[in-house]
Amino acid sequence: MRALNFFDAEKILEDYPDVFADIVNGFLFDGEEVIKPEELEDMPGRSAYRAEQKLHDMERDVAKRWKKNDIRIACVGFENQTAPDPLMVLRVLGYDGAEYRAQCLKENEDKPPYPVITLVLYFGCERRWTEAKTLYEAVNVPDVFKPYVTNTKINVFEVAWLEEDQVRRFKSDFRIVADYFVQKRKTGAYIASEETIRHVQELVMLLSVMEHDDRYEKLYYEKAVEGGSWNMCKIIDDYIKIGEAKKEAEVNERVATDMIRDGEPLAKIKKYSKLPEAAIRKLAKSMGVAVL
Repeated sequence: MRALNFFDAEKILEDYPDVFADIVNGFLFDGEEVIKPEELEDMPGRSAYRAEQKLHDMERDVAKRWKKNDIRIACVGFENQTAPDPLMVLRVLGYDGAEYRAQCLKENEDKPPYPVITLVLYFGCERRWTEAKTLYEAVNVPDVFKPYVTNTKINVFEVAWLEEDQVRRFKSDFRIVADYFVQKRKTGAYIASEETIRHVQELVMLLSVMEHDDRYEKLYYEKAVEGGSWNMCKIIDDYIKIGEAKKEAEVNERVATDMIRDGEPLAKIKKYSKLPEAAIRKLAKSMGVAVL
């Protein structure tokens, strides 16, 4: 099974209507609830194009249509980036063009066309987005052609560089994600909040990837049976407790190993290693030693 990466984990979280709508409202409308989750329509993120006599896939990270009263108002797509991409303008043009092309198909001829908007969500903490944001910056367009080439721009939002008041505009779990990246950029560390998490598993999966530590995800499966609400403080505290317990268990096993090797009696090994008799005997057996 392929390991989950940041882009997979982020896409899973963003695909929830409440998170998707919140991201759009937070970045485009200063947090005002212009788009409501129930007004969003899922759509395939994959399209195709032909090049070099072959058909190639072209897949958006996440995309949804905004509908009101059964009328499609707009298509909004997200592209997640952890590093600036010098060709991002061209990629976005391809995604947007594919959606406009789909609106020209016979099956859509009775539907009015609608705009396509792409948000590039940049999660880089090390440096600002320095690559091209317009077609003229990405492509060398001779002056003689500029009257005939539209200088398309892309919408880049630098998540890790948001101000605190901008982070507070978000009301979904994305606020926790944005706060995480902002703190990481500023201090290199993360102080958890007590905000209740709605999509716990998805956020924990994302945290596991961001911290390169699958123990967060394991923690979720161990604690999920307990039920109740979750917040980042609870997750971090439980993570620390599990880490401490694991460290203590490792120390106890090392003590028992040394005492078995030294030929100490079982009762003494139990006293100082704090391991149960069955665990000590199993450890001794693996070492090829008998304990009495």
